[in-house]
Amino acid sequence: MFKLRPSQHASWIGFAMSYHLLNDFETANSILETFRTSQTVENYDYKHSEFLLYQNQVIQESGDLEKALKHLDDHQAQILDKAVVKETYGELCLKMKRFDAAVPLFMDLIRRNPDNSKYFHKYLEARQLTDPNDIVQFYKDISIEFPSSLCVRRLPLDIAQGDSFEELMNEYLKKNLRKGVPPLFANVRSLYTDPAKVAIIERLLLDYLANLPTIGFFTKADEAAGLANEPASALLWTYYFLAQHFDYQRNTAKALEFINLAIEHTPTLIELFVAKGKIYKHSGDPFEAYRQLDEAQSLDTADRYINSKCAKYMLRANKIKDAEEMCAKFTREGVSAMENLNEMQCMWFQTECALAYKRMGQWGEALKKCHEIDRHFSEIIEDQFDFHTYCMRKMTLRSYVELLRLEDRLRDHPFYFRAAKCAIEVRNLSNLLIFIQFSFGSFRSTSNYLMTHYKLIQQQKKLTLVRS
Repeated sequence: MFKLRPSQHASWIGFAMSYHLLNDFETANSILETFRTSQTVENYDYKHSEFLLYQNQVIQESGDLEKALKHLDDHQAQILDKAVVKETYGELCLKMKRFDAAVPLFMDLIRRNPDNSKYFHKYLEARQLTDPNDIVQFYKDISIEFPSSLCVRRLPLDIAQGDSFEELMNEYLKKNLRKGVPPLFANVRSLYTDPAKVAIIERLLLDYLANLPTIGFFTKADEAAGLANEPASALLWTYYFLAQHFDYQRNTAKALEFINLAIEHTPTLIELFVAKGKIYKHSGDPFEAYRQLDEAQSLDTADRYINSKCAKYMLRANKIKDAEEMCAKFTREGVSAMENLNEMQCMWFQTECALAYKRMGQWGEALKKCHEIDRHFSEIIEDQFDFHTYCMRKMTLRSYVELLRLEDRLRDHPFYFRAAKCAIEVRNLSNLLIFIQFSFGSFRSTSNYLMTHYKLIQQQKKLTLVRS
């Protein structure tokens, strides 16, 4: 193609990219440099900017960091994406151990976006700060400059220990409980790998629970400081957090106790019923979990997220028809919900359907859903060809290389893994059934025996989960 049409930009770029993907970086860069010098563009635009960034990526992957840095120095005036220029320059400086040059670059990026956690990690790497106390002090100092940044309050919690952690966690919890932030537990869940931190969090929350109904403050220290009383909703969100806290530790009785208190406090809050459904799901009761999500969905029938969540719990309770009717509220009219969801490649629904059919012993339907998911992944690979000429024309080369490399690991996706595992298990069960049929006679009696045995195994798994 390059020999047939050497005057077209796409031929040059495709030729260079083919060598890049073959890891022949020297030839790829030589082609790109020849193409760049042949251009006589006076007013540099987005396309030329993206071309230069792609060329720099090729040089970096070749391992010649010094050359990549020089290339960035020579052409940074022509590159329009200034944030990427600073990020790339800073990364190169870190790799080359030029920490003094990297520090101001990442500080500029932090000032540009103080809620990007990657910039803080890179800045600390450039500063070569490794002592936990120094890192915590850095976050305290920078919080004065960026008081509204979420990162400067959350990131030190990963580093701090002991009394320092308790002080920071106390302020973090009070601020978020006061404002009523629903995903608060999800934000701090990564801290639960440390038992000492879990104990501190639990102690703080139980202290809040003891003080809020009596004195109207999180702590007696707040009352002594003459602060304003906490809002009435603070107690509600404390109940909500404690329910999730104990659920994560699989203390179902405590989790249900606190979520019921929260529902008594505010029986119209959808998040409470969703949390209660999760507690029952984790305890091994998918039917009660589905009923709680159905209650949540009835409180707001126009919420697509709750609708989808309810349908998912219905499928886990083996109520496939009900789940299809639930999803039909948001699918295209005139087409069955199952057909429309398949057309939209809604793989979470099809995966849960396959698992539900497997549990019900309808192995043919389960395999059908697994094959639909496999077909979606094949279509994703085929759709990649539609982007080839577009990316060559629009010069979105870095994104296109990422797309090509995604195809190499596409089937690592959890949806594909779960569908493949389900299909393998169904195949094994059906093959075993056929073998026993021909070996021992009646198909019906053998099928009943296998289904009974399978249900006993599933029940044993649920009991084991409840005990744990």
